[in-house]
Amino acid sequence: MIRVDIIAGARPNFMKIAPIIKALEKHRADGGDLRYRLVHTGQHYDARMSGDFFTQLGIPEPDVNLESGSGTQAEQTAAIMVRYEQLLLDAPSQLCLVVGDVTSTMACAIAAQKLRVPVAHVEAGIRSGDWSMPEEINRMVTDAITNWFFTTSDWAGDNLKRSGIPEDRIFFVGNTMIDTLLANLDRLRPPPFWDELGLQSSSYFVVTLHRPSNVDGVAAFDNLLRAIGRGTRGLPVIFPVHPRTAKTLQAIPGLPQSIHFVEPQPYLEFNYLTRHAKAVITDSGGITEETTVMGVPCMTLRDSTERPETVELGTNELLGTDPAALEPALNRLFDGDWKRGRTPDLWDGNTGERIVSTLARLLTP
Repeated sequence: MIRVDIIAGARPNFMKIAPIIKALEKHRADGGDLRYRLVHTGQHYDARMSGDFFTQLGIPEPDVNLESGSGTQAEQTAAIMVRYEQLLLDAPSQLCLVVGDVTSTMACAIAAQKLRVPVAHVEAGIRSGDWSMPEEINRMVTDAITNWFFTTSDWAGDNLKRSGIPEDRIFFVGNTMIDTLLANLDRLRPPPFWDELGLQSSSYFVVTLHRPSNVDGVAAFDNLLRAIGRGTRGLPVIFPVHPRTAKTLQAIPGLPQSIHFVEPQPYLEFNYLTRHAKAVITDSGGITEETTVMGVPCMTLRDSTERPETVELGTNELLGTDPAALEPALNRLFDGDWKRGRTPDLWDGNTGERIVSTLARLLTP
């Protein structure tokens, strides 16, 4: 028996681990040697940011919850490292599998390597080039100490090769988040406020903003919201509010009436909103992948992206952080002049199986 720790700690992780768990359970049913221990670090610990995703995506209850809780970046990193190190000392695993680029990803990778437990990184090699993003630091540190790299695109693989990673440690497998999306397309459902707000397919916008450059400054955030209100021409704008964003909103008076601020949405409801939106305006990375697969126009309010395939191949455009860039982009959308895009290679729903078959080959004597 070969035990693999699957690390999950924050909302972006949960849709990425579900296909891997499903593939590992099938592997076991077929007589394979791999077993998993699901370790929830507790980085996101409320129901909206964690529990709903486990329930909706059929992820089993964690075998271990490290209960790291909140705190500064350093406090949270330290708590996760100390508690995961103790878990490995008490009950070792043969592999630490981390996904994405949250604090839990980096912290558990460091703790594992210091105890000589190999690390596999799912979604390795993506880079924005923006060191002001905590996620970029997490990616770089994790990839610096990873043994096996599972990538979502050729761009990610090229980044790793340029940093000196040998090709035989890089595995282009596709995108587990898209596995989850494709597996759940028929289960997507409207949120409770759908009828109350009179929403209709292709007649509203979805907005998600949480980057400090967009939401931490009251004046900048105010200007951005007013640009969104003007550019969307009175159509409803659904804005699920991230906890950090809610604090700044309280200081902004007289917000556009067309913008409806709602609680963070569970997976099935949020992706229903995304799938039927006229467009999505965001500063998230993962959402740009989902909009690309669903063929929904996407506008990213950032100066760089770690997912260039969504721009080069998909429906996403990188607008920058100047609110003035929104109006011409939205005008093109209303004029029917938005690119169609296509789905990147291997984003086909089978990534989890490719990862597990590769792990079985690497870990089985």
